[in-house]
Amino acid sequence: MTLPRFYPIFDSTEWLLRALPLGVKLVQLRIKDQMPAYVRAEIRAAKGLCGEHGATLVVNDYWQMAIEEGCDFLHLGQEDLDTADLKAIKAAGIRLGISTHDEAELERALALDPDYIALGPVYPTILKKMKWHEQGLPRVTEWKKRIGSIPLVAIGGMSVERAPGVFEAGADVVSAVTDITLNDDPEARIRAWLEACG
Repeated sequence: MTLPRFYPIFDSTEWLLRALPLGVKLVQLRIKDQMPAYVRAEIRAAKGLCGEHGATLVVNDYWQMAIEEGCDFLHLGQEDLDTADLKAIKAAGIRLGISTHDEAELERALALDPDYIALGPVYPTILKKMKWHEQGLPRVTEWKKRIGSIPLVAIGGMSVERAPGVFEAGADVVSAVTDITLNDDPEARIRAWLEACG
């Protein structure tokens, strides 16, 4: 399976309204600390927007809602894997991406035959406090050798300027968050990302 090489992560459909018209074809909706009704409404709206723009929506964490709303792609972190009903996800035909940070997590992810494996943080990240130090480009290369044809998503501290080196190290897809959301001109930054990943 091939995935678009640029994979932004946003916390609201407001961002999708800005990104999708520019040509983004793969996007993750990652919502934290909100009421279930709000999350469901956002997932539903994001699914509709992605449908209109021919883009793939990846829902972070909310696997039950993803099944109920007929979504077709889910991203789970390692803690999410502890509680998710993986059989139900598979039965619903939902594709699955999994976060990894170390050898044990990679082994666990590979055993689940995922549709992509994410490695992070490749560079220091300001998005969230993490117990893992930066992985670095050599780890990207190592992970790609280990997972073979499974798409490898690199995340953490990503920028347009760093993208070429990350692809060269072996990543198939580069995921960005704050490089876009904290930029003075997010639309221009998205365009630059699309060009860098074209």
